[in-house]
Amino acid sequence: MTQRINLPEKLFDQEPYNIYQDEHFTVTTMQYDTGVAGLKISNNRGYIVILPFQGFMIWDAVFDQLSLKMASAFDKPYLGTQVTDTYGMFQFTSGVLASGTPSETDQHPLHGEYPMTKLDHIYLEFDQDNIIIGGEYEYVKGFGYHYRTHNTAIMHAASALIDIGLKVTNLSNYQTMPLQYLNHLNYCYVNGATMSANVPENALKLRRSIPAHVKPTANWRAFNRELQASGDVIEVLDDGSRFDPEIVYMSTDLRPLVDRAVFKMSLPNGPTCVTSFNTKELPFVTRWLLHNPDQQVAAFAIPGTSHPDGHNAASQAGTLIHLAPGKTQSFTVTTGIGE
Repeated sequence: MTQRINLPEKLFDQEPYNIYQDEHFTVTTMQYDTGVAGLKISNNRGYIVILPFQGFMIWDAVFDQLSLKMASAFDKPYLGTQVTDTYGMFQFTSGVLASGTPSETDQHPLHGEYPMTKLDHIYLEFDQDNIIIGGEYEYVKGFGYHYRTHNTAIMHAASALIDIGLKVTNLSNYQTMPLQYLNHLNYCYVNGATMSANVPENALKLRRSIPAHVKPTANWRAFNRELQASGDVIEVLDDGSRFDPEIVYMSTDLRPLVDRAVFKMSLPNGPTCVTSFNTKELPFVTRWLLHNPDQQVAAFAIPGTSHPDGHNAASQAGTLIHLAPGKTQSFTVTTGIGE
């Protein structure tokens, strides 16, 4: 029998408090000294920390004594209004009216309106072997769009895998809404790691455009020319200096290739990180590699409904979803350390 516990914001205090514990899970509410509320869910393999009132971000994921999140200048989450105000998380929702990096012709902020959203309602549901952390939010604007989101993260007993879900419902009585989503997974960079997937290597294409935030160096331009000429896809993290600034690959449509995409990153003398998803829900994937003294990230698989080039690029490419009034779109990604 599934049971539910509602978690009002007043439960999150600077003094950590165990609000639930059984033979498989411990759930702790807390608050960072920056004022950000955190919810820590632990099993015998490790834990995740969700920021329930800040976009339902997963700030950290630690399994088998390994933190899976990127390295950054942020040693803790900060309050803010845009995603760059606290960019050190393991995972966040990029979307949902628009996502990715805006072009010069886009009007949306970096990664859309959602990453720093304060959700309306947070809850726990649990049974014998699983625990669900859920969050709901309603967005409504006069003369604008009206939608509801339902975020979930599911942990399983004795498992280092988590299921990350998002449902978006168009609450308008007449107006179709745009929908664009990236499940932005920012994995740790480990020198010597090897990346692989169950799709052909040529499904990944090097990004040719240069976004405004990327400041190319002469060495970076030369390396890009080499990659473009060869068509090679980077699969081994053997020289971090090549990824400053970032190297980005974007996939072709994965739906004709596999029903379920599985991307892996095997760490030297360590575990294998895995990200899998249904390509009918999320037809594209992005690989983002960045390594400098301030940030190190090996986002070996960022699943999405489109490429991360912003709203207008998705519209022009025909990958922008047009969600009809009253309709719901659902997405689920499984990620963590492979069993």
